[in-house]
Amino acid sequence: MVSLFQTVQFVQGIFVEKYDPTIEDSYRKQVEVDGQQCMLEILDTAGTEQFTAMRDLYMKNGQGFVLVYSITAQSTFNDLMDLRDQILRVKDTDEVPMILVGNKCDLEDERVVGKDQGQNLARQFGSAFLETSAKAKINVSEVFYDLIRQINRRYPESGKRQGQGSKKCCKCTLM
Repeated sequence: MVSLFQTVQFVQGIFVEKYDPTIEDSYRKQVEVDGQQCMLEILDTAGTEQFTAMRDLYMKNGQGFVLVYSITAQSTFNDLMDLRDQILRVKDTDEVPMILVGNKCDLEDERVVGKDQGQNLARQFGSAFLETSAKAKINVSEVFYDLIRQINRRYPESGKRQGQGSKKCCKCTLM
């Protein structure tokens, strides 16, 4: 799947050439966004498409969502509308921190999903949009920082832990 590459690049600073999808992978990274410390918990749900109950649980517990498609695979883009609708249904709200990400933007010669298509869908969703490349290190950190800012605006007091001052915990789910 496409999202693990960004996660590993962001958390560990390396690019993974080959990926064997599992049911889930989780990562933690402490970051500072706008002067505030945040423990980012990232759950990469690649490989869970056939486990509806698990996906619903991930959606219910996630505070923010990165919806990822490959610019080289139309089918990954086509699945996004249903995925977003499922998130909104499970969360029982129309306002969920979310960013739409077109991955593999370094593979311009293999592009089948236009940047304008991604921008238009993001506008329709009312969400942010970025194109990224884990391999070329393009916009990888920006995806997570943007989502953290959205989460902080949506849940200004959530995640603060006693005794930790302003440190927050943001739960991001990559789908």
